[in-house]
Order: sequence, then structure tokens, then C-alpha cells
Amino acid sequence: MHSNIDTLFSNMWDDYVTITPSAHKIHALLAGEENTDEIVNDHVAFRTFALDKTRLDKLAAHFLALGYEDKGDYDFEAKKLTAKHFEHPDDTKPKVFISELRVHELSDEAQRIIKKLVGQMPASVVEADNFLYSGKHWEVTKAEYDTLLNESEYAAWMAAWGFRANHFTVSVNHLTRTTELTDVNLLLKEAGFVLNTSGGEIKGGPDVYLAQSSTMADRADVVFSDETVSIPSCFYEFAQRYDMPNGERYQGFVAASADKIFESTNVK
Repeated sequence: MHSNIDTLFSNMWDDYVTITPSAHKIHALLAGEENTDEIVNDHVAFRTFALDKTRLDKLAAHFLALGYEDKGDYDFEAKKLTAKHFEHPDDTKPKVFISELRVHELSDEAQRIIKKLVGQMPASVVEADNFLYSGKHWEVTKAEYDTLLNESEYAAWMAAWGFRANHFTVSVNHLTRTTELTDVNLLLKEAGFVLNTSGGEIKGGPDVYLAQSSTMADRADVVFSDETVSIPSCFYEFAQRYDMPNGERYQGFVAASADKIFESTNVK
């Protein structure tokens, strides 16, 4: 397990931008020409399979060991996902959102493929320091990917990319050029980035104390066991948080909005 939060996030970021080059460009765009503005990371999200070796709590253990605390539970019925979010007592540290696919709710064929993939993975890898940015630990064919994609985009993404940050998130509240998500979206579109419009360009808003938007995922090459194909990789999210009636800034997540954010990796 990592002994340092900043090192862990730095390593996860380095892995993420190798398959999400647009995140690097957006980071530079928002940091300004002088590149003097620090971009604060609101949260990082992970995906996994709800099987014994790879359950959500196996990923969470890496963060709990660094002082993170379990703060919320979420259910995405249509996408067959269970999720939790974690926060660190030091609120300058990014929040963590981890979801897992309820494999037992999929078709027999999809379950067979996923169990076959996870079966190739040594149980011990989940404890390795680099597990959260280690990628996939199995061979998967393009046909298996397509079969999963037909049923669950989430399952197909996991089969292709494995264990790594699915997205990082810019805290719009901490930007210096603007603290309004609408301005950020305009800036991104003017620069030629494509936004996820599922459920609207902005998901949520002041009424739920959280507004979110995201780019559509980049594409990157995945080496399947029989061919190499360019498929959606990861995306960049943007979050603006609002103060609740008690005066404290909302730190949770909104399931209805997150449901649409998941679609940022859909095949366009």
C-alpha cells in the first residue's frame, strides 16, 4: 500500500494522461498561459467488478490505509452498479468515487467472460502499491469485448482497460479564471473539446448543490489478444459545488448526475 497520498495520485495521473492526452491539454488551458494556477482535483473515480478478488472494498483498502473515510453509498439500478465515495479529513485531498458492477445481474454469457478474465488474475495483485494504476491483468479477445459492450459499456471498459482512474475531476470552485461551470464549458467547446450531452451538458445544479460536466472520452489503442483496436479510454470531469443551507459546501455526489457521467465512455 502507498504511504503517501500525493505520490499515489501523481502516479495515477501519469497513467491516466497516457491514454487521455486531452486531459493534459485541458489542464494547460485552465491553468492559463503562465501555467501558474494550480488545478485542484475534486475527485477521482474507479470502476471494478463485484467478484471476490476485485470487489469495491479491495480498491477502497488502498485509500482507507491513507486515512480516507467511507462517506456515502449509491445504487445505479439500470447500470447494475453499486458505488461508494470516500473523503480524507484533509479536505485539500481529492475525494474518491468507486463503483462496482453487479456481475451476477448480467447474462450468463457476460458473467462467464468476466469470471474468465478475473480468473486469470493473481489474487495478490490487489494489494500491490501500483494496483490502482496497473491496468488489466488478463487476456481478452475483441469478440469478448464486443459481447460485453453489447450488454454493458461499463463491463467492456473494465475488460479493456482494467484498474486505473476512469476520470479525474477539476474543482471549478478553485479555478482563478472563473468559478462558473458554464464558463468552463464554453472555454472547452471553443477549444474544440466535445462534451458529454447525456442528460444535458450540465448535470445537476444549485438545487442539488453539485453541477457536473465532462468531456467525451479520448480514444486510445487497446491490445486485445487477437488485434489492436482504438476504443474510448478516459475522460475529464468538471465539478462546481454549492453551499448547503447550513453554510457548508456540499461534498457528496448525486446519483442521477453520476448516472449520466458514466456515459462519457460510451462509443460515439
